[in-house]
Parts: sequence; structure tokens; C-alpha cells
Amino acid sequence: MSEKIMVVDDDPSIVRLIQYFLERERYEIIIAGNGLQALKKAETEKPDLIMLDLMLPGVDGFEVCHRLRANPTTEDMPILMLSAKGDDTDKNEATKVGASAYLTKPFTGPVLIEQIRELLNQKAEAK
Repeated sequence: MSEKIMVVDDDPSIVRLIQYFLERERYEIIIAGNGLQALKKAETEKPDLIMLDLMLPGVDGFEVCHRLRANPTTEDMPILMLSAKGDDTDKNEATKVGASAYLTKPFTGPVLIEQIRELLNQKAEAK
């Protein structure tokens, strides 16, 4: 069985690009277009990793991350925060709310896959 990765982004072109990279690596993909969908799907689908865009309609990525960490069902899921915002303030805030890692857009497929593998390996070692 392949690992499940939830992609949370409201930009269809970014979702398609990430989906392309992940499908090539045989990951199972769950897509959420906004923060509230992400919170619901994280509980029901129980992904192995969440890729979370920072700028989302309604509930932003910081708040989604904070709520995921506060929920016993989702508190241990690795969260890879994605954002076009690369300044230290946003990276520090992401760490503060519980993001496992932060990746600045645009990124390459190999960099994305390497980051995902690293987070999934850390999760496996923590068990």
C-alpha cells in the first residue's frame, strides 16, 4: 500500500504540478481546496503527510496547522508548509504553529520528493 499525501492548495495549477510529481513516485493523493476541507479530510482520510499552502481562502495555513496540532487524531501528522512567501517571519510562524518543514514556491520535483521522503522517514523512525 502506498503512502497517502494530502495536498491543500486553492491553485489548480499548483495542485496539478504536485500531483504529477507525487503520482510518479506512486503516492496516493488526497486533495483539499481550502482549510476547512483540509481539517475534515485529515480526520477522515488520515494521510501520512499533509502538504499545506500558507495562503488559503477562509482559514489560512497557519490556523489549519495550529488546529491539526491541537487535535489528538491529527497531532502527529507531518505537515509540509508550502508558500510563495520566503521570509523568515513566515518560516518562524510556521514552526511556531507546528509545521514539520517549510518549502518556498517555486520548487523542483526532486526537492519536493526529497523533503517528503525525509518527513516520512522521520515519522517512521518516531514510531
